[in-house]
Amino acid sequence: MKQRVTAVHPSWVVLPQQQTDKPTVLAFLLARFPAISESVWRERMQQGKVHWQDGSLIDEQTPYQAARRAYYYREVMIEPRIPFQEQILYQDQHSLLVYKPHFLPVTPGGNFVNECLVARLRARTGIDTIIPVHRLDRDTAGVMLMSVAPETRDAYHSLFRDGLIHKRYQALARLTPALRESLPQGWLSQPKCWTVKNRIERGDPGFTMQIVPGTANSHSEIRLLAVNADIGLFELEPVTGKTHQLRLHMASLGMPLLNDRYYPQLQPLQADDFSKPLKLVACRLQYTDPLSGVAQDVSCDGFTDAFVAD
Repeated sequence: MKQRVTAVHPSWVVLPQQQTDKPTVLAFLLARFPAISESVWRERMQQGKVHWQDGSLIDEQTPYQAARRAYYYREVMIEPRIPFQEQILYQDQHSLLVYKPHFLPVTPGGNFVNECLVARLRARTGIDTIIPVHRLDRDTAGVMLMSVAPETRDAYHSLFRDGLIHKRYQALARLTPALRESLPQGWLSQPKCWTVKNRIERGDPGFTMQIVPGTANSHSEIRLLAVNADIGLFELEPVTGKTHQLRLHMASLGMPLLNDRYYPQLQPLQADDFSKPLKLVACRLQYTDPLSGVAQDVSCDGFTDAFVAD
């Protein structure tokens, strides 16, 4: 029998205040995670793998307690190895700025428990309180801000809540025939610009997103910088932060990102092809540190050099 891979660090879920029909924590977990069988949850509890924040164990009979955090350890039978390395770009007592490679998830999910950015950083630094302050798709690479100290975490979250952080991406996409015919090769003397605003909601299946009619809740500024044959080098600035926003907005212009497995059409499930990463990189993050007052401007490589070389 194969040995399960168990997460080194626990995940957690808050028991909702308004829940009234679940007498035990086990009943809530079964409803909250329908893909995990009752026998698996019972086994985890018997092995001490489900507990409260203070470490006290949760068993099959533990009563539901609203607003408390239940901790558990995710398990998978096989965990893929991502053959790319994260990098620490900056570190102080309150925060980390890191480079996340393509294909590496930020947090545990799906078949990944320890092979994620948070778990790697915790193992590398010995700091168990590292968590991300914002999201980045597994398929996307780039700069991320991580919180280190729980007591100062909200100060970094406020950067995103209050729109005080500036994100810039680079992307490669195949141009529409009309654009390809109308634009010169090489760097454009004036970038071609688009402002995209529309409404994004969860799609079907639920891990995808879709553009629907209604009041706009997403906004991206998109600039085409250079042309090489039928491929364009784009600079993207998300004004809002909806899931898959840039990918959807590029697809809506008729120029989906190269190697996008979701948009404009969901591709069949298959193993990662590490030679074909999504051509999207969060290449620059700018903000003023809310604690030190120091201006941070951190970048990683995008596609400029490779694009020009082509």
